[in-house]
Formats: sequence, structure tokens, C-alpha cells
Amino acid sequence: MDSKHLNAFLLHLRNERNYSGHTISNYGRDLKFLSAFLKDKTIDRLAAREYLICLEKKKYSRRSIARKLSAARSFFRYLIREKKTKVNPFQNLLTPKLPKKLPNFLYPEEMKDLLEAVDNKRDLAILELLYGTGMRVIEISRMNLGDLDLDENEIRVFGKGSKERIVLFGSQAKKAMEEYLNHVRSSLLKGTKTNAFFIGRRGSRLTTRHIERIIRFYAKKAGIQKKVSPHTLRHSFATHLLEGGADLRMVQELLGHVSLSTTQVYTHVTRERLKQVYDLAHPRAK
Repeated sequence: MDSKHLNAFLLHLRNERNYSGHTISNYGRDLKFLSAFLKDKTIDRLAAREYLICLEKKKYSRRSIARKLSAARSFFRYLIREKKTKVNPFQNLLTPKLPKKLPNFLYPEEMKDLLEAVDNKRDLAILELLYGTGMRVIEISRMNLGDLDLDENEIRVFGKGSKERIVLFGSQAKKAMEEYLNHVRSSLLKGTKTNAFFIGRRGSRLTTRHIERIIRFYAKKAGIQKKVSPHTLRHSFATHLLEGGADLRMVQELLGHVSLSTTQVYTHVTRERLKQVYDLAHPRAK
């Protein structure tokens, strides 16, 4: 495996596929490990199977193994596209079946506590937007001034694979963004110029890591015991929409999921919630 091709692939993920820095970093580590394993080997299906056995012997979790195999498949698909190889030895290699993991989300009362803990106009706009639109943290970080239409309550979003979609937001998110734009953003610029919507104290675009720290800070301040991340708010957005009677395909469109099956995991969450309510509320439940 040529390091030049590997670096070109990682650039392809960033510039063409719009992958987050976190995912690209993981893929880079996974593929360097694969490159070391394949050194002096014939790169074929036998080598791919040996790689899987190696990962299992090292006692990687099924989730880590699945990610490493996904990285390998994606890399060889890229090499085929670039005409650097003709065969993808990982294409038909079976991925370990992952345990079904339900998304972590906040109940409406927890979400209310979280939002009420925010005492900063910029940070409130971020949380209202994450929860009010279901946007990914990378999408919030990359958001520009021109993407927002306050008159129509819409934001143009470029998601995974640079796919464009329109997300909607309500009155609370609109109010928070107007407060941030009118009273905070200009003071943060400090003479600099940027199209970035959310900026930090030095006038530069907020990174995903900075936004993650903001969420953790207010979750702790609100006394929420469970782990809370930007994705928790995305999960809460989808779960609360479905609990409120929203159509599954509409939620799929708002989240930017390619496959409906990805969105269907939230129906399991709402069923679990219904069971909890039933067990607590019905006198003959137990």
C-alpha cells in the first residue's frame, strides 16, 4: 500500500465526501495498521481473511473490526476508481454482526433543563439549532451566513458526501440565532472577516471539538447524569418528532439519511419509551 495513495484517499474523504475530521483520523490510523499488516504480502482475498483473523486475535471489539474493514473496503474502492488496482479483496469479506445499539437521547424534560442551563447567546443558538434541526455537529461547524434563510426558517446544509438538503427550524431556534447575530457575532469578529456562522473569541470558525465541549459543559451544569454529545441532541430531535406523530420518511429527509432503515432505529427507541410509560402508568402492567 503506497502512502501517497493513502494520503490522496484521505484528502478525497475530506474534500469530496465531506467526512468529519474525526472519521478521517480514524480511517488514517486503521489504514496505516492495514498497510503494516499487508507489507510483503500478496494483496488478495486470502490476505483479507488473514487480516480479519489478526483483528479478532488482538481482541478488537466487533464495532472496531467493522470500522477497520469498512475503511479497507472504501480505500480499495477508491483505488479501483483511480485505476490503481482492479480487485477489492475486502469487498465480500463478511463484517462481524454488531449488537443493536439504541441511540442515546434526552427526554423532553431533560432537554428543557439543558436549554435552561445556557446563559450565553451564542451557545444557546448552537443548542437550539442542534435540537431544533437535527443537524450534525460537522454541519453546524461548517455553516455559513449565506446558508441561513431567516424569512423562510430554512438552512441549506451540505451533509455527508456533499449532499445538499434543506432543514427547517422553529421559532425558538430563530429567536436564538437572531439574538446571536444582532448582539454577539460582531463583537467576536474583532476586525476579522469570515463567512462562518458560528465563531469563537478569536473570530475564527468554531470547530466540532469546541462545540462538543460546549454541550458537555451545559449538560454537567444542568445536572444531567447521562453522557451528552451533539449527536445526543440529533437523536433527541428525531425521537421527539416521531413521538409527536411525524412521518418516518419526513424525519429521514430532515436528518439526511440515505436509507430509511437508518432512520427506523428511532422507532425502536419510541417503542421502548412507550413500554416504560405503560409499565409505570398501567395498574395491570406488572
